[in-house]
Amino acid sequence: MRRASSLLLTFALSWLALPASGNQPAASCDKPVYLTFDTGHMGVADLVADVLRRQQVRVTFFAADERTQVGDGSLGRHWAAWWRARAAEGHEFASHTLDHVYWRADVPGDAPRFRVRPSAGAQQGRDLVWGAAAYCAQIDAAAARLREYTGRAPLPLYRAPGGKTSPALLAAARQCGYQHVGWAAAGFLGDELPSDKYSNARLLQGALRDIRAGDVLLAHLGIWSRQDPWAPAVLEPLITGLKQRGFCFRTLREHPDYRDWIAQREAKGK
Repeated sequence: MRRASSLLLTFALSWLALPASGNQPAASCDKPVYLTFDTGHMGVADLVADVLRRQQVRVTFFAADERTQVGDGSLGRHWAAWWRARAAEGHEFASHTLDHVYWRADVPGDAPRFRVRPSAGAQQGRDLVWGAAAYCAQIDAAAARLREYTGRAPLPLYRAPGGKTSPALLAAARQCGYQHVGWAAAGFLGDELPSDKYSNARLLQGALRDIRAGDVLLAHLGIWSRQDPWAPAVLEPLITGLKQRGFCFRTLREHPDYRDWIAQREAKGK
C-alpha cells in the first residue's frame, strides 16, 4: 500500500511538471501581459526558448521567413524542429507575412491596392503594387508553414512588419480571416534600438517602470543591427521583475480583444 501511494505521488508530481498545452484553462490572472516575439536572425532563438521554459512563460510567436545567422530562413526546414518544440511547450503562433512584407502606402483606385516592399524572399527590396488577394496570400503562406511545422493551426491573427498598416489594409486582412495585432507603447521593448543610446539596463528599467496590465509586449528572435543583444540579457530579468510586481503572462488566445475573434474563426474552421 505504501509503495502504491509512493508511485501515485511520483506520477502526480510528474504530471504537474509537464508543460501546459494551449487548450488547458489558464489559472486566475488579475494583471496579465502578453509577450510576443517576431522572427529575426534567430541567433538567440534557443536562448529565448530556454528562458521561457525555465520561467514557465508561454508567448505568441509571429513568424516570417527572414534571413538567419544559421541555416535557411526562419521558416525554412532548418528551423522546423525548433517550431515543433515550441508548439509542444504550449506556445501560440501567428503570421508575420512570409516574406516580411512592409506596407508602404495605399494606391488610389476602386479596388484596394497597396504599395509594399518585402524584406525577404525572391522580391526582397523591390517596391511592388499588390491587390488584397496577393497580400492575403502572403499572410496565408506564413500561417501554412507554421501549421506544417507545428502540427496545429496558428491563430487567425497577424502582425504587419514594423506595425505599418492602413485602414484599407486592415480591412483586407480581416476579409481573408486575419485580425491585426500591434503592441502597447510601453510594450515596445526596444531590442531594435541602437545599443550605444539604449543600453540593456536602460531598456529593462523603462519596461519595468512603464508596463501595465493588458499590454501586448514586442521583442524579436534576434536583431541584426543591435550590437549588444537584448535577448536573453534583458528577457529573464524582465520576466522575473514583472512577476515580482504581480504580473502574469498569457498568450494572445486569452487576450480580450482577440479571443472572441479567434473562437469565431476556429469554429468556422479558419
